Amino acid sequence: MLTTGGNATVTAVSLKFKYASTAFLAVLLAAIAFIGLFAWQLHVHSQRVENLAQAAVHATANPGSAPATATPAGTASSMDLLKRLRLLGQTDLLDGLALAGILAGIAGLVAAWLAWRAGFRLEQPITALIRSAERFGQGDYTRPVDVLRRDELGDLQKALEHMRYKLRQTTITKNYLNSVLNGMTDAVFVSSQDGVVRVANQAACKLLGYAEGELQGKNIAFILEERERPGFDLARASHESRETLVQTRQGTTIPVSLTGSQLGGDDPQFQGCIFVARNITEQKRTERRIRYLARYDTLTRVPNRMQFQHLLQQTIARGVRNNNGVALLYLDLDRFKELNDTFGHGAGDRALEVLAERLTRSLPKDAVLGRLAGDEFAIFMEGLPLDADNRGPIAHLARAVLTEINRPFQLNQHELFLSASIGIAFCPRDAENVIDLIRNADAAMYYSKQNGGNTFAFYSPEMNAAAVERLMLKSKLRRALERDELVIHYQPKVDLSDGRIIGAEALLRWRLPGHGDISPAQFIPLAEETGLILEIGEWVLNRVCMDYRRLAELGDPGRISLNLSLKQLREASFILRCRSVFRRHNVSPAHFELEITESTLMADTQRTVRLLGELHEMGLHLSIDDFGTGYSSLSALQQFPIGTLKIDQSFVRDVSEDAGDATIVRTIIDMGRSLGLDVVAEGIESQQHLDFLREHHCQYGQGKLFSEPNTVDVLLALLARQANGEAPFGNLIHRTGLASRRA
Repeated sequence: MLTTGGNATVTAVSLKFKYASTAFLAVLLAAIAFIGLFAWQLHVHSQRVENLAQAAVHATANPGSAPATATPAGTASSMDLLKRLRLLGQTDLLDGLALAGILAGIAGLVAAWLAWRAGFRLEQPITALIRSAERFGQGDYTRPVDVLRRDELGDLQKALEHMRYKLRQTTITKNYLNSVLNGMTDAVFVSSQDGVVRVANQAACKLLGYAEGELQGKNIAFILEERERPGFDLARASHESRETLVQTRQGTTIPVSLTGSQLGGDDPQFQGCIFVARNITEQKRTERRIRYLARYDTLTRVPNRMQFQHLLQQTIARGVRNNNGVALLYLDLDRFKELNDTFGHGAGDRALEVLAERLTRSLPKDAVLGRLAGDEFAIFMEGLPLDADNRGPIAHLARAVLTEINRPFQLNQHELFLSASIGIAFCPRDAENVIDLIRNADAAMYYSKQNGGNTFAFYSPEMNAAAVERLMLKSKLRRALERDELVIHYQPKVDLSDGRIIGAEALLRWRLPGHGDISPAQFIPLAEETGLILEIGEWVLNRVCMDYRRLAELGDPGRISLNLSLKQLREASFILRCRSVFRRHNVSPAHFELEITESTLMADTQRTVRLLGELHEMGLHLSIDDFGTGYSSLSALQQFPIGTLKIDQSFVRDVSEDAGDATIVRTIIDMGRSLGLDVVAEGIESQQHLDFLREHHCQYGQGKLFSEPNTVDVLLALLARQANGEAPFGNLIHRTGLASRRA
């Protein structure tokens, strides 16, 4: 075993061998001393025996005589005895030495075995102590030292355990530091004072794609992108935070926030710098996304109002330097709210996407398109010569834009048609800054919208007054209900056969102090924009029910008609509100008629059929208002529970001069009669209108020829005359009869 544990084993084996060899040598030396002493004593004994033998030989040869007179035979016998005694002494000496050697060897082996056994008993605690010391050297103080002995080794174990306890209390281990560094999600680099990397945590290796060993020894500037390295200053970087780019092993760059700080200490080997690099890729992506969202419309991917104004400001400044003009086209889609209300906002958003794509493709390259609000867009063109009339080219551009918008849209298997109103203003002719230029183009756009839409208009100073008035009306309309400024006027509907009143149409008026009566054509669109149409509609229904109770005191006043907008029809609680109002005033819904325009009727026909069916089941009578101005067909009309057709006044107005209008009116009358519907002609203003309608058997009519829209008191007076047996407008019918007879 040559590992760390093997070192302890080798040390223990060496210790046992040392004990055994020492004991063996000691016994061996003792045996050698014993053998030497034994040999010396045996030698002395042999010498004594030899001396005695020699003395005996002399004594035997000549007892009492001189040695020279001894006989040869005696002498030989004595010499033989002497040799035998010497040989016996040597044999005894060798036997003694052999026995002593054997005993000494046995004693040495026994001593060595005893020493080896003693060493074996010391092996485990010594090995444990060595391994504990090695763990402490590596900074691991978690495992305690087992104290199992009561001798000197036990004291050593106690001392080592005490040292471990103190070190654990006062020392941060290397493993702990590594776990802290590797537990961080940010990349951490520890470098020397000259910027050489010593430590890199796992997050740093993962960020750059290098192993820690590959980063160690590199300068900290090595991790930076090549263009960032020349400007890197170690002294400044170790005291600041900044954003930079690092380069991975694969060569890609990653944006990071690099924070440096100094590592101080008395020992130079612990001095240096620590750098923390945080990956800010997501942050940068978010910042780019935020900048994009702040400047571009996410739906259409064109500049939003802020970015468009910024670009327009730059263009105006460039035009001033180059002595060029700028044209701004302000575009608003006509009746786009109807599309949203009918098909939902998802379909509306898709229509805006398609529209933006079409305009982007069709506009000239130097034109800039932006989305300013929900269905409002703007386009500007630069480089217009100031000494030329630029209205011709810009008018051509406006017509091209309208043509592109008029192309049909396919949404949810429906073919839809859109139109827009465009206002045009020039810089510096109409305005010299962004705000005034947009405001003036917006005023021109509203002028186009008031003229029916699907057209364009150039700005003129008179338009601003109208725009200001519209804004004023919108703000004051919110307080009209509170201040009781809304009034209901009634225009009688007349039976064209005898001049009797068969009902009336309730018409809303806004009596604004200082401005007189405001036409519904002005404030109803504002009410729909602001969402006040629902409150106003409920107020109208309550007022009409109250007036009806007064009118009914004189007898049957006929059906009272009310106009219904698409916004009201789409309101989920509209039917419940109607029931609640009728119940509150204790009047029957059968006494009322809801007038719905063709465009409202044909929007989302399936839902409209269902809603109108519920209103019809409630008892309400339904009529189509302004019939002939929309796109309904006979097959479509038959789906709805309609009881009345109202001929739009635009056809009645020129019926006596325009053969086309006369044909349309005759056709509507005949169609209504064939379908079993009542037909009411609106806008009867002259005797010629009345004569034409009676001649073609139109049943009912209303208009200024009979009566202007007036208060309920005026209608009460007319109904009072009728209750007394007088036809309020019989004289007009009598004139028609006289004229017919004269003819």
